Amino acid sequence: MYCPIVFLAKELVSIPSISPSDFECQNIIAMRLLALGFNVMLFKNKHTSNLWAYRGIGLIFSFAGHTDVVPAGTLMNWKTPPFRPVIKDGILFGRGTSDMKGALAAMIIAAERFILSKNNYLGQLSFLITSDEESSAKDGTIRLVEYLKSIGNYIKYCIIGEPTSSHIIGDTIKIGRRGSLHANICIYGIQGHIAYPKFAVNPIHNAAPFINSFINKKWTTGNKYFIPTSMQISDVYSGNNSENIIPGQFHIRCNFRFGTDISNKKIQFELNNLLKQFNFKYTVKWRLSGVPYLTHANTLVDIVKKSIYNIHIVSISLSTDGGISDGRFLKLISSQLIEIGLKNNTIHQVNEHVKIQDLQILSLIYLDIIKKILI
Repeated sequence: MYCPIVFLAKELVSIPSISPSDFECQNIIAMRLLALGFNVMLFKNKHTSNLWAYRGIGLIFSFAGHTDVVPAGTLMNWKTPPFRPVIKDGILFGRGTSDMKGALAAMIIAAERFILSKNNYLGQLSFLITSDEESSAKDGTIRLVEYLKSIGNYIKYCIIGEPTSSHIIGDTIKIGRRGSLHANICIYGIQGHIAYPKFAVNPIHNAAPFINSFINKKWTTGNKYFIPTSMQISDVYSGNNSENIIPGQFHIRCNFRFGTDISNKKIQFELNNLLKQFNFKYTVKWRLSGVPYLTHANTLVDIVKKSIYNIHIVSISLSTDGGISDGRFLKLISSQLIEIGLKNNTIHQVNEHVKIQDLQILSLIYLDIIKKILI
């Protein structure tokens, strides 16, 4: 039996749009939206493709998402080819089915159904789609946000279709995200022959007590909306390729995930204070990839809850956990921003998949949200 959501999802999944490449996924979406009377604008920023489409006048309600996916990984571990979507036992397999081409298909079909049933409505329905969310995020949503700000367009309500559900579609709504701060700590020593340590200073040995204190430090206790700040070391290296040399420097790469109970400046201050307690020379290079944000207004959250309940009864939790998303950019033009999408249990894994029933339920939820906002 023909199912428009499945057809569109398969069409998108069959395109190997590994970030930041789009490979014309957005052209497929653009043609669907043009047929509905949307004004469609396609932007190319370096290697990133972006789409902004809108229909109607007044209050702006926008769906946001991305057409790019992560690499497939080890192909031999896939039960089916990652970019050849296959349906087995009511489940659609393929890279991007859950994150997030399935949600894009659900959005588009919801918009089609709404407009075919109500050609004239109060407000503006729009789509903001990029192709670099899974990689650098330097030329995607952030550029569209800059463009919209430049013409004075601010989004009243924004829904990002990231996979937020845990067990049942709609059981988790993301009302914010933690910030992400990267640090590359370099501890300096004196290079020398490994047989004559008295003429050298080993930065790895000197770093050992610091690392122990570092990983045991409690940064925050969290608050009502955010769990305590976490720090994870992702890599340690000296760059030394010889077995008989004491290295001259030692690097520690780490990441902080933090909520609104601490600032990135405070984290930097506290790390420097900790480093100063140890008698070695050091430098730290910082990179802030996202600040924490939280949707305080309840209107959109209430609308989404009611729409979920209208489609099926489920216990809903509000969350801010997980990784960063393009919500960090969209919050600059939208005060009411939430994320609601498919289940996240197979995202970025081999054999990524989604239940056909879940695609249909999500599209019905999206459709109900549109009706509540624009009718």
